[in-house]
Amino acid sequence: MAEASRWHLGGTPKHKLHYRKEVEMRTTLQEFLLYLIFLINLCILTFGMVNPHMYYLNKVMSSLFLDTSVHGEERINFKSIRSITDFWKFMEGPLLEGLYWDSWYNNKNLYDLKNSSRIYYENILLGVPRVRQLKVRNNTCKVHSSFQSLMNECYDKYTSENEDLSDFGLKYDTEWKYSAPIINSPWHWGFTGVYRNGGYIFTLPKSKSETLNKFINLRMNSWITRSTRVIFIDFSLYNANVNLFCIIRLVAEFPATGGILTSWQFYSVKLLRYVSYYDYFIASCEITFCIFLIVFTTQEVLKIKEFKSAYFKSSWNWLELLLLVLCFVAVFFNSYCNIQTFLLLGQLLKSTEKYSDFYFLAHWHIYYNNIIAITIFFAWIKNMFLAIINDTYSEVKADYSIGRRPDFELGKMIKKSYHNALEKLKLKKPETDEDKKRKSRDLAEQARREGFDEKEIQSAEQMKKWKERLEKKYYSTEIQDDYQPVTQQEFRDLFLYAVELEKELHYVSLKLNRVMRKVSALQ
Repeated sequence: MAEASRWHLGGTPKHKLHYRKEVEMRTTLQEFLLYLIFLINLCILTFGMVNPHMYYLNKVMSSLFLDTSVHGEERINFKSIRSITDFWKFMEGPLLEGLYWDSWYNNKNLYDLKNSSRIYYENILLGVPRVRQLKVRNNTCKVHSSFQSLMNECYDKYTSENEDLSDFGLKYDTEWKYSAPIINSPWHWGFTGVYRNGGYIFTLPKSKSETLNKFINLRMNSWITRSTRVIFIDFSLYNANVNLFCIIRLVAEFPATGGILTSWQFYSVKLLRYVSYYDYFIASCEITFCIFLIVFTTQEVLKIKEFKSAYFKSSWNWLELLLLVLCFVAVFFNSYCNIQTFLLLGQLLKSTEKYSDFYFLAHWHIYYNNIIAITIFFAWIKNMFLAIINDTYSEVKADYSIGRRPDFELGKMIKKSYHNALEKLKLKKPETDEDKKRKSRDLAEQARREGFDEKEIQSAEQMKKWKERLEKKYYSTEIQDDYQPVTQQEFRDLFLYAVELEKELHYVSLKLNRVMRKVSALQ
């Protein structure tokens, strides 16, 4: 019978309801702090992978190879190439001068490092640069019958089906013979097509003069033809001062419309990850990230087991799953990059006479950077809406809808804990009834000094008493869910309270009107 009576009055004893609210708030605070630590760790990982040296290295290299003009012709640089003639001038001018730094500014020889060039004296050219061309077959498009007498050749845009696989020209060296593409090499997305690996390939000699002669020989024997659709210039650098690799690709596309479209890629990446103390700190953050990932995954698995199909009806649960998937993909990419770097770096550095294909490693590092950027974006979205999807904050939101006082209980709990801690440490005395009365008297004295009369002060004190008495019954967090009937005396107090508030509002309105009239008179 007692249980039935309690159910009729609200269903939950006051002390148990208060305990449940405290537990909910404490759990909310713990979850929020845990996720905040995870978010800080993720930010450290994201921004710890980049540094200003990457920007400056890209800047100086792009300035050297993109903005340097042909000697005697200021209008021609890589960005402004529009014809085959301009392209060969760039190859024999700015590219050649930019790749081969064999003497100091005072013409003294540079110290030798296995005959490697040192661009800007600080950046070691790894291996030798590579030049690669892709062509299309003749008759890959059809010439209209009215123009067949004027033009009997037709070269369509580049596709893997239209690609020319036959040898051409002199046919005695690699630049004239087709090389099959490597299976796992990434394709290049250009302006007018998506280009695969392979093609007609040659590497540049170590000697500057030999390279110049090779360029002249290719130009004189028409290595670039009407069927040419793209030329790639690839090379890689390493700067030991900042422990960065710079992978550079210059691209010249020859569309079917004629002319040349140029593009470029400069990737400064840190392939040698763990060198300094800061690098080992980042490694510890990576381990912490994996621990968080295991904890969050376990939590979501338990939720799915508990709620089953109902779990997937919430859009925020889908956000949780998306965030977990992105985290796992980021871990996979990071692990794959580190493994491939460990396996390939030694092989790529063994021979200085061959092209070192670091583009493959840079490509995967860029994928990893993109994934981690998307991950942190969704992680911040979850952080911003954490209060909304939490049950405790939903109850606070419900308080707004039914007209109760919208107290922010989490802040109240923290403030209450802070004051309790000070009292226990004897850094603050507990507030007694006498202290409250003294504060009330002090406020009254301050009001008298500011010109308020006794009637106004007594009215304010009466309103404060009504407010405290009403809050104690209707706004208390301990009895929010209990039914509370209004007595006749309480209704009278509420009515008088409303009347006094109306008087105060009218008084403030009169003062405001008086001030506005004075302001208008001054104008």
